[in-house]
Order: sequence, then C-alpha cells, then structure tokens
Amino acid sequence: MASVAHRRPAKESFQIHEDARTDEISDLDESTERHTQRAEEDEGAYDDPLAGEEIEEGDNEENHDDEDAETESSDDDEHIDLSVREDMEKLNNTFPNFKDNYRLIKRIGEGTFSTVYKAEDIRYHHYHNHWDLDAKECQWTPPPLGVASNSRSNSQSRHTRRRPKFVAIKKIYVTSSPSRIFNELELLHDLRDSHSVCPLVTAFRQSDQVVAILPYFRHQDFRKYYPNMTVMDMRIYFRSLFTALAAVHAQGIIHRDIKPTNFLYDPEKKRGVLVDFGLAEREGIDNKPCLCHEDPQVRRQRLKQSVAFTSAHAGPQPGYPKNDTRPSRRANRAGTRGFRAPEVLFKCTEQTTKIDVWSAGVILLTILCRRFPFFNSADDVEAMIEIATIFGSRRMKQAGQLHGCMFDTNIPTIGAAGFSFEKIMLWSTCRSDPSNKDAAKGQGQLTDQEKGALEFLRLCMELDPSKRVSAEDALRHPFLSLDGDEEPEGEGEEDDVMMV
Repeated sequence: MASVAHRRPAKESFQIHEDARTDEISDLDESTERHTQRAEEDEGAYDDPLAGEEIEEGDNEENHDDEDAETESSDDDEHIDLSVREDMEKLNNTFPNFKDNYRLIKRIGEGTFSTVYKAEDIRYHHYHNHWDLDAKECQWTPPPLGVASNSRSNSQSRHTRRRPKFVAIKKIYVTSSPSRIFNELELLHDLRDSHSVCPLVTAFRQSDQVVAILPYFRHQDFRKYYPNMTVMDMRIYFRSLFTALAAVHAQGIIHRDIKPTNFLYDPEKKRGVLVDFGLAEREGIDNKPCLCHEDPQVRRQRLKQSVAFTSAHAGPQPGYPKNDTRPSRRANRAGTRGFRAPEVLFKCTEQTTKIDVWSAGVILLTILCRRFPFFNSADDVEAMIEIATIFGSRRMKQAGQLHGCMFDTNIPTIGAAGFSFEKIMLWSTCRSDPSNKDAAKGQGQLTDQEKGALEFLRLCMELDPSKRVSAEDALRHPFLSLDGDEEPEGEGEEDDVMMV
C-alpha cells in the first residue's frame, strides 16, 4: 500500500521521509481523493490569501473575490512555459500520492542548486500548522443575517469558510551533495521556532530526488520598493532582518548568503522572513586558527616573521617567488558576489557570524545610496578593489594583515584614506552636484535620520570582524530600537596594526 508522508511533530528528531511506490490504492486514498475534489470545489471560489486582498462583509465583495480567483487561475495557466509544465508533471509523477497532497501552480524561483514552485497545500487543514503566521487571517466568517428565519439557517450562516493555503516546494537538484542537502534541512529543522526565519514544514525523498516543503510568504520584489523607502521604513526592515539574524546566530549558525532576494519582505505588513539556507553552516566547523583571533602582540610578532615584512625591508623585489614553499590557503568562500565580507575575500580560516552582519550592511548601503547592486565585481580581486575604493588602501592593508595577507594596489584612483559614507551617499543621490536644484537651494545635506542610519552602517561595515557589531547588539542600537530608549555601546580603541 502506498505510504502517505505525514508531517512531523515539532519535537521529533529530523528525518527525511521516503515514499515507496506501489500500484495498490487503499480505501483511505480513495476517501482522500474524494475529499480533495470536494475541497477544491468548495474552496476554489476564494482568492490567494497571500495576494493582499482583504475580504469585506457583503455579497458584492464575495463575487469580486470569485472573479479575482478565476483571473489568477487563468493567468497561472497561460504564462507557464511548456518546459516548466513538463518539469511540474515530472515532479508530480516522482512521488506517490503527491497530487493528493499538493497542487503545483507555477514556478516562482530557480537557482544553482534548486527550483522552487508555488503549490496549494490540499491537506493543510488535516494538520496542526503552528508555522503559519497568517492562520487567523485565512478564515472568513460571513456576517449574521438581519432576521434569522430559524436556528438552522443562522448556524449555517456562521459556518467558517476556508481559503486555500499555499506552500513553496523546493526541488533540490539531484546533482547536489547529499551532505549539503541534509545540512540545509537539518538547520531549517533546528530553526523551526525562530522568529522571522522560514520554517521547514516537511521533506520527502524518492530515490535521489529530495523536496522540501516550506511556507509560501507574500512579498514584493526588492527592486520595486527600495527606491521609495524612508529612513523609518529602513528601520523597520532591518529590525526584522536583524531579528532573524539574532535567532540564527544564537543557534551558532552562519547563513553566509544574506542578500535582498533571500529576505522576503512585505512592505504592507512590514514583516520579513529569512530564507535559503543552502550555503549555511555551523560556526566553528572545520575551522583552523587565524591571526585575526590572536592577541595583537602575537599577531605583530607573526607579521615580523612574514615574507612580506622581510621583502619590504630588503628592498623592492618585483614578481613572485619561483619556488614558493608557503602552504596553500583554503577557506570557505561561499556567498554572493558583492555581499561577501572582507574576511571571506581574504580567506580567513576562522570565520564567524559577523560575515552576515557585513552583508546586511551592504543592503543598508544599497538602500541609502539608491544603487542596486552597489558592488558589482566579477571576482574576489575586483571585490577587494571596490571595498578599497571606499575605505582606502591603508585600512585595506590593515584588514589583510589581520588574516595574515598582504594587500597592495597601484591603481591611482584608490587613495590611502578613502571616502566617508556621507560623501558616497551624497554622490550616489546626486545631492552634491551643483547642477542639482535641491543642492543649489541648500537641501543637499543629510538629515539627522540619515546620519543616524550612517552611524549604524559604520558599525555593520567594519573591516575588523572583532569590532563589527553583532546581530544581538544591533537590535539594541537606537537605529533599530524603535522606542529610542537604548543607547549605543562605545567603540573600543583601534589596534596598532603594523604597516608593511
């Protein structure tokens, strides 16, 4: 008999369900199919609860919802490519009883390691869905009749009508490493009760194909809403993002891929959810000692014994050693171009959760400067050059020495001091241009709110990870404390880093 994959209770140890394919059909399956057909007929007249449409009391509004639901359904059918339809049908046939549990609607995302589909959760109301944040919003009770003819009609009028519920089905490619797949699902399972983090509903495996069932969150494209965000909108946005980061980091987990597309934000509800833990890892796994975690005196002594220090005092020696006896340096460099922290680019072998805070700072810099993407490098070398353009060559050399690396450049446009975030923001928003009318009228200066945002940005984009603010401390900063009661902590003194 074909087995039906059941969702796990919240406290069970993590497992991946494996369905056994069979041709037999039980009475339970036939009953489920009949119930599914009735549910689709009863619930098909209601629109997507994640589409932002509120149902008001009255028959006219109900008819309007019927039209919206039909329009959405027809649009989904019309805009699906033939290749996508074939992939969806293949997924339906891969898992036994898949069609009895989920109805695939369309593809909503495609990446290097997986494809994500939007689907209706047919058997949603058969389970306790503690992960659903909008459970109360997805039920609608019709208003009572003005004059109740009898008790039976009055009780029927108060019957709760259920809307269809949607989930995101993540189909992980079979070429992915089994250990990487299990790591992602295990981390999602451990973070299932964390705030602002996408929980794992369940997971299935059939042979070498694994799918993860995740909640479907209504959100908008970052490119559409970020140009119009006010400073208050930024505070709410990053309050939600750092709440998620604090929960993830409290579990000793590094996300490694913080970027706008991995933080699904709804500007109307002012709520965001952190998703995609495909590159995430536990802090401290397979780490090797790095100079950045050593005492400053020890680090200074090690630098004096380095090849770079010896070569600098022996005179200029252009080129590279013919027989370099130094061991190769390997470190985790996973992440998205433009959002990698300096320690990732310098191949730090002891990376911490602070790399996520840097990536969040890049998002804030992007919004303040109205430039997306702000960094657009093709490789790690160009990424270092872009960062050096802002912070200057001197601070980049200091950052490199923290990790036992040497940074040097002869690009004339990269100065030793770099530029302040204030100047970069004014340049990017064209407020420093004399031809700009607002700048000519004296309106080209930063407001107090923008200065507060830049102060918080400096804490996030600190080149030294030990001085960079943590997600937990960031939540107590005035920029994220909406009540404004908390005071920022003072910064420590700068280490004396030897210049080579």
